[in-house]
Amino acid sequence: MSRIGFVGTGHIAAPMARFLAARGHEIFVTRRNAEVSAALATEIGAEIGEAQQVLDSAEIIVLCIRPEQAQSVIAPLDFRADHRIVSVMAGVPRAVLQKMAAPATSFVQTIPLGFLEQGGCPLPGFGDTDLLAQLFDPENPVIPVASEAALNAHFAICAMVPGILDLMATGAGWLAAETGDANKAEFYTTRLVGGFLQTMQKGLAGERDALATAGTLSLQMTEALRRGQAHDALEAALRAIGNRLEAG
Repeated sequence: MSRIGFVGTGHIAAPMARFLAARGHEIFVTRRNAEVSAALATEIGAEIGEAQQVLDSAEIIVLCIRPEQAQSVIAPLDFRADHRIVSVMAGVPRAVLQKMAAPATSFVQTIPLGFLEQGGCPLPGFGDTDLLAQLFDPENPVIPVASEAALNAHFAICAMVPGILDLMATGAGWLAAETGDANKAEFYTTRLVGGFLQTMQKGLAGERDALATAGTLSLQMTEALRRGQAHDALEAALRAIGNRLEAG
């Protein structure tokens, strides 16, 4: 088992740490979020230290700092050549990461979400994907990508998730207004979509076309969203996020 250190201890780091501890790894975390760090110490026996202490104690380093704070937090640290680095920092380019973490040479960048702890979270990876698979596969399938640009495109799709949740919240809100029961409206909306996605077999377009046949309410909905330019807005947002990540 490995000694794994987390620089940054927030809503993404915590489920990763719990998942890895359950696999028998030894976990070290920084104090940046005192409440989360203390909870991890109690729950999984994580050792808490300053960032440099975490680096000195661990062989695998997971960087979970907000991109705008990366330079000030990570650059002053002393990395070792044998450190293996996992970065979950969107918008921090590989070249910047390599400079900040020199003389380390093993890097992998990926995009986890919190449900990784329960498994089923796909992990696109650019770089040392063997390390990523060693840590998280098979519960969380690793998807190697060929370039940083391809990884950034996956980051954009990841950002689509809260956008979809926002649309679902609007739908649930409409249902609540119609029925007078907000709790049941949200329960129905989330379970309906979640259950459908878990059992779909024909792919996104295939399942859409199977539902949205001539004269159906489903076709009325898909056509209304296209007339309202919902798809154009989505593609524009994805391009803008991709451009932002490319600019660094």
